Amino acid sequence: MALPKYKMSRANTRTRRSAWKAKPVATLACPNCGEQTMPHIACPNCGSYRGRVYREAIAK
Repeated sequence: MALPKYKMSRANTRTRRSAWKAKPVATLACPNCGEQTMPHIACPNCGSYRGRVYREAIAK
């Protein structure tokens, strides 16, 4: 297993970690009701997904 030969400085460590930014969740407008929803998930407001209504999925 590979091990680092030298100690990594704080500047290099923090530069590397600066790429760990959190990104906002991608949302889409529901074509049925217009509410913002996450992609590939049934709308929590109206229960529609890809033209079909899944109300029982919201009730659970």
